[in-house]
Amino acid sequence: MPDGETGVDRVLAFTIPACDARGRVVRLGPVLDTVLSAHDYPTAIRHLLAEALVLAALLGSLLKEDDSQMTMQIQSEDGIVDLLVCDYRKRELRGYVRHDAERLAALGTFPSVQALFGKGYFAITFDLASTKERYQGIVPLEGDSLAHCCEAYFAQSEQIPTLIRTVVRWDGRNCTAGGFLVQHLPDGEEGGERLHVGSDHPHWDHVSALAGTIRNDELADSALSLEALVWRLFHEEEEVRVEPQGLLARGCRCSADYYRSLLSRFDEEARKDMRDDSGVIVIDCAFCSREFRISA
Repeated sequence: MPDGETGVDRVLAFTIPACDARGRVVRLGPVLDTVLSAHDYPTAIRHLLAEALVLAALLGSLLKEDDSQMTMQIQSEDGIVDLLVCDYRKRELRGYVRHDAERLAALGTFPSVQALFGKGYFAITFDLASTKERYQGIVPLEGDSLAHCCEAYFAQSEQIPTLIRTVVRWDGRNCTAGGFLVQHLPDGEEGGERLHVGSDHPHWDHVSALAGTIRNDELADSALSLEALVWRLFHEEEEVRVEPQGLLARGCRCSADYYRSLLSRFDEEARKDMRDDSGVIVIDCAFCSREFRISA
């Protein structure tokens, strides 16, 4: 890969001004292994969480402010997976999946999203740092992959034409995953009202046709820079602006001090009920699979 170009564990933002389009490309490697290593997930769940983390990086990187947070949540009442949560803040990723191991064992290695969740809902929440405002969209869970579910979310909740592609590769030791997102925003990059634009807009038809030619092997190829990937797709355009973003990291924010601060908000009677026989409050962080023992 040429020096100075964007590689693994980073997001590349790009815009195509003449086509009223913006996009993001990401490729995850070591950061993905770090998040997944905290959980002894079977293959299907590991693959599911890897794709979710790719989407979290794509969607979270749309935020303008580092202190803002994007949270993606999928919930089901009767699914083999009843909860998936990922979030992105300050270029930090974290996520976990809650599932029924016995029911999962009866499925194949790579079941569809519908097979894993059954009926459920897909929610995305943006917590904006500067205004302290929260925006949340919730739609029914639709599609055979999380990428398709996310496209449906933007179509139904935001009315923004969006194309998303993801790929997850596992070599038995390490996981590599890539993601690509492009959107049609004729009224500006960000910050406007929700858009109502037709999917037959000629600029969007053109951009989505080019973007649709992206291949899984290109997304997963760590030797191919993200700039080169965008160039392959859009090199005939009049202008494509790219902006590399900072290095991504695993971002579980749990700590003993954090939990002590949280517990201090409860009165003594409530804390008494939380303690075990030895007088310790045990807190299990689902994101990093660690137990914190908080003494009295």
